[in-house]
Amino acid sequence: MRLFKLCLVVAIVFAMSGVAFAGQTFDSVKAKGFVQVGVNGDLFGFGKPDEKGVWRGLDVDTARAVAAALFGDPGKVKFIPLTSVQRFTALQAGEIDLLCRNATQTLGRDTELGLDFAQVNYYDGQGFLVPKKLKIKTAKGLDGATVCVLPGTTTELNVADYFRTNKMKMKPVVIESNAELNKAFFAGRCDCLTSDASQLAAVRSVAPNPDDYMILPDIISKEPLAPAVRHGDNQWKDIVNYSVLAMIEAEELGITSKNVDEMLKSTNPVVMRFLGVTSGNGKALGLSEKWAYNIIKLVGNYSEIFERNVGVNTPLKLERGLNALWKDGGIMYSPPFK
Repeated sequence: MRLFKLCLVVAIVFAMSGVAFAGQTFDSVKAKGFVQVGVNGDLFGFGKPDEKGVWRGLDVDTARAVAAALFGDPGKVKFIPLTSVQRFTALQAGEIDLLCRNATQTLGRDTELGLDFAQVNYYDGQGFLVPKKLKIKTAKGLDGATVCVLPGTTTELNVADYFRTNKMKMKPVVIESNAELNKAFFAGRCDCLTSDASQLAAVRSVAPNPDDYMILPDIISKEPLAPAVRHGDNQWKDIVNYSVLAMIEAEELGITSKNVDEMLKSTNPVVMRFLGVTSGNGKALGLSEKWAYNIIKLVGNYSEIFERNVGVNTPLKLERGLNALWKDGGIMYSPPFK
């Protein structure tokens, strides 16, 4: 009887905490036939509809990779735009299955918020965007500045820590909406805008006059941006995690959306396992053996999604940097697919 009562208490605690049991999200997604994904909605290069209403961005393509792995169709995604304040609550409440919204993995979010982060899809760091006319060259020149910042973000804490550590003063202007915050900055309500450097590049790219603004060279934090799922649903976390890793592994193996069909003929055992010619990986994840093939064929490898969304030939003009493969001087690295 005591054991029964203990088990009942544990079950109630888990139910009240909102923690999903293994397989719960996977079964729900498979049943409804699409993945419900929380995204930024207004960040060029990462998550934003184009002029035709088609969703574009690095985070958008990450979500499409998960859909391709599950359904063999990257279009089986419903995108839900969320603010920085809404994003984690929506995931906790089950309003979305997956969060792909330039979210930084932190200890607190892993523990206190009941989240699990998958493989990082963009390594970033916080910086400052300023008008060139202010003639500020480094962040140390921002003493007394008015600073535009989003609430409910690591950015808000980081900038406060930076100014306090360097015995500088600041006047924060806190606005929840990305669009309204950017509008306030360009209207001159703030001396600088602070956020992840990739986001600053995105904001500058859509400025009325992009050449009037510069990103200061100072990077004041580590911002590993990664998809997030609810804590405790191990199968779902594995699928999301290895969907991102599959794009990284494909780049390392030289497999692209253009040559993946030819690579099916490879006699390299690593390639054969990765593309499902040799079975095992699909079964381990509860997916088709073609899951990785579908991601690369229908979405692309990591290099392809990086370059088309944020790379040097896009308005963001971002170099690979830390997001290059480990063998090319970056820190993108995938475990073996076996």
